[in-house]
Amino acid sequence: MPESADLTPLYVVLVYLGALIGLGCFTSFLFRGTSNDYFLAGRSIGPVLLLMSVFGTTMTAFALVGSTGKAYELGAGVYGLMASSSAIVHSLVFFTIGIRLWAIGKRFDFSTQIQFFRARFQSVNLGFLLFPILVGLVIPYLLIGILGAGAVVRGVTQGMFPDTFAGTALPSGKVLFAGAVPPWVTGLVVCCVVLFYIFTGGLRAAAWANAFQTVVFMITGVIAFVLISDALGGASAASEQVLANTPDLVGRERIGKLQFLTYGLVPLSVGMFPHLFQHWLTARSAKSFRLTAVAHPIFIMIVWVPCILIGIWAAGMGMEAPGGNPNAILPKMVGSLLKDPYLTGLLTAGILAAIMSSLDSQFVCLGTMFTHDIVLQIRGKDSFTDRQKLWMGRSFIVAIVAVTYGLSLLQPPKIFDLAVWCFSGFASLFPLVCAAVYWRRATKAGAYASILVMITSWTYLFYRGLIEPAMNGIELEGDYLVGGMMPVTLIFAASALALILVSLLTNPPPKDHVDSFMIPRTR
Repeated sequence: MPESADLTPLYVVLVYLGALIGLGCFTSFLFRGTSNDYFLAGRSIGPVLLLMSVFGTTMTAFALVGSTGKAYELGAGVYGLMASSSAIVHSLVFFTIGIRLWAIGKRFDFSTQIQFFRARFQSVNLGFLLFPILVGLVIPYLLIGILGAGAVVRGVTQGMFPDTFAGTALPSGKVLFAGAVPPWVTGLVVCCVVLFYIFTGGLRAAAWANAFQTVVFMITGVIAFVLISDALGGASAASEQVLANTPDLVGRERIGKLQFLTYGLVPLSVGMFPHLFQHWLTARSAKSFRLTAVAHPIFIMIVWVPCILIGIWAAGMGMEAPGGNPNAILPKMVGSLLKDPYLTGLLTAGILAAIMSSLDSQFVCLGTMFTHDIVLQIRGKDSFTDRQKLWMGRSFIVAIVAVTYGLSLLQPPKIFDLAVWCFSGFASLFPLVCAAVYWRRATKAGAYASILVMITSWTYLFYRGLIEPAMNGIELEGDYLVGGMMPVTLIFAASALALILVSLLTNPPPKDHVDSFMIPRTR
C-alpha cells in the first residue's frame, strides 16, 4: 500500500473534531438556559474573546483555500486585492460602525441587525424585505465553508480508502482522488460537529470555539508555511523558481488597474455581515473593540501571507491543479510536500479550524433572525416561552444547514469567486448601514429604494457573471468585470445613489426619533 494511504492524518483530524465536541460539552455548563444567553451570550464577551471570535468568523475557506487557489492563478497581486485592503477597511469599519451599532443595540436591547433597521427607519416591513436577502447572501457564505472543507480533506486523503471510494473518472480515462474521502462525507461530518456545539451553548459556544479554532489555524498556518518552504529549499529558492518559471505572478500583471482598485469596496461587506453584527452585540463594553481594531490587521497578515506565497510557489514549481480546480492546490501542496502523516493531519485540522470558525456564528445568526425577526414579529414576543424561542431558532438552523449541504452536493464553483460575489452583495448594502448611523436625512423610502436597487442589480450581474457561464459550460478566465471594474462598483454606486436621491425627495424622519440613533451611548 502506498505511503499516501496512511490513515494517520485522518485520525489526527478526528481527534481535533473530538476536541470541538468536548468544547461544546464544556460550554454547555456555561449556558444559562435563556434565549438571551443563547443568542447573545448575555452581552458579556470581553476584548480577547471578542477579537478571537470576530477574527475567526471573518476567516473562512475564502481566506485559506480560496486565496491560495487565486494566487496560484493570478499571483501576488491577490494579497493587495483583499488582504491589505481588508486589514485597513475592517478595522475602520469596527471603529466607525461597529461601536455605534453596539451602543445602539445595547440602548434598545436589539438582538439582530434587522431589529436595528426596523427601528431606525420605523418600518416593520423593511425587516421582511431584508430577511430573505440576508439569508440568501449568507447561504453562499456557508457554502464556501463546506466546499472548502470537502476540497481540503479530499486532497489529503487520496488513496486511504481504495475499496470504498472510487474517485472521479475523467473523459480521458484518468481517475482523480481515487480512494479519497469525498466532499459529501466531509461536509456532513463538519455540519454535524458544528451543529452539536452550537446546539449546546449557542453564540457563547461559537465564541469559545472560534477562539480555540483561531489559535489552531494561525499556529498551524505558520507551521505549514515554514515546512513547505523548507521542502522547497527555503523561501528564497521557492521564490527564485517562481521568478524563473512564472515571473508574471510576482506583480499584478494579471490584474487590471481598475479591477485592482475596485476590489477595495469588497471588504466593506463586514459592515453588513449579520453574524458580525451579532458578535458586536455580545461585547461587554465599547472598550472591548480596541483590541480587535488594533490586532485584526496583524492577524490578517499572519494568515494571508503564507497562503498567498504557497499558491505562488505551487504555480512556480509547475504543480497542476487536480481536475483544473484551484481549490485543491493547498491540500495538494500539504499532501505532496509534507511526508510526516502527523504534520499533514495537524495542518489539515488547522485548515478545517479556519473554515468551521465561520460556520458556527452564521448558523446561530440565522436562527436568531428567524426567531426574532419573523416568528416573534408576526406572533408577538409574548406568544412563546423562552424555551420555545430556543427551539425555534435551533429548528431553523437545522433547515438552513440542510439546504446549504444540499447545494454543496452540486458542482462547486471556485471558492474565491463565489465568496467575492457573496461579499459584493453585503458591501453594496454598506451605504444603508452607514447612512443609518450617520445621516439624519436618510428616510424609510430611501432605505427601501437602496435595498431594492441593490438586490436587483446584484441578481442580474450574478446571473451574467456566474450562473449563465456555468449553465453554458463556459469557464471564465479571471473575474467577471464590467468596464474593467468589479461588479460591486456598479451595485454599490446604484444602491448609494438610490438611497440619497429618494431620501432627499421624501419627507425627513422625525427629529427626536433620529436623535436617539445619532448620539449613542458609548460607555
